[in-house]
Amino acid sequence: MSPPHRPKGNLCLFDLDDTLLPFDSDHAWGEFVIAQGWVDPAAFQRGNDAFYAQYKAGQLDIHAYIAFATEPLRSRSAQALAAALARFMREVVMPGVRPEALRLVQAHQAQGDVVALVTATNDFITEPIARAFGIAELLAVRLARTPGGTITGGIDGTPSYRDGKVVRVREWLAARGEALEAFERITVYSDSVNDLPLLELATDPVATNPTPALAVIAGERGWRILQLFE
Repeated sequence: MSPPHRPKGNLCLFDLDDTLLPFDSDHAWGEFVIAQGWVDPAAFQRGNDAFYAQYKAGQLDIHAYIAFATEPLRSRSAQALAAALARFMREVVMPGVRPEALRLVQAHQAQGDVVALVTATNDFITEPIARAFGIAELLAVRLARTPGGTITGGIDGTPSYRDGKVVRVREWLAARGEALEAFERITVYSDSVNDLPLLELATDPVATNPTPALAVIAGERGWRILQLFE
């Protein structure tokens, strides 16, 4: 087997929630589902908030969360889901797609970087968000689906969460005939200590709108800190 070829140029990997967006799209979708009347509001709110707190603490059981978050989707038609997602994009996401975030993505694209969005939020939610940012390469949690396309509540493959982001990036690059180490420079933008495994592989880690915990680490290690939404 021939080794992966060495691409010329740089790789740029963006986290999504609280990095390119000024909020968490996964948690916001849960709030949106409540507003649609698809769930028992009090019970779902408690679960949504509890899983979000686990995520922020770096203790999320991603499989349990996906089973919970997708439960209200599994009994609905593809048409109903598409209509709800379009409304979510229009009313919730697009107001948060800020010019400064778009400019940052476009600057890396303009200099010829290979750009990807790498997120622990699932592909159902993030596919239209990636398109809104003009990012063609999306590495998100893949929802398991039946042959007919129905969401099952499981995860397809390795979830792109914590160390799983590194696994997914390596798999994606291997499918392109490339390797992470082959790039001259690797830039990673993230707000969260959940992304330390990916940030630590970067030649240019950027703590973006960092949580207090990540800001401390970035300061200790001399990483660039970017407040994108000042």
